[in-house]
Amino acid sequence: MAGNEKERDEVTYEVVEHIGVLAAYPTGWKKELNRVAWNGNPPKFDLRDWDENHEHMSRGITLHQEEAKSLRELLTAIEL
Repeated sequence: MAGNEKERDEVTYEVVEHIGVLAAYPTGWKKELNRVAWNGNPPKFDLRDWDENHEHMSRGITLHQEEAKSLRELLTAIEL
């Protein structure tokens, strides 16, 4: 079966712009909004938990600029 399995390529990333921290946890991890360039592609808005040194991360979401604008419009339209 190993011959049929695809090898996972290494994911590369660069935090191009740190925008802000939404939450900080006692473990040192933080939920952050950043602009991140994944695998050498143009940066996207990125929301996920990171360790203190940005070496490890949780699953998160990435948004193109137009998607981020749509999210902003949705959030401003609701009462929080």
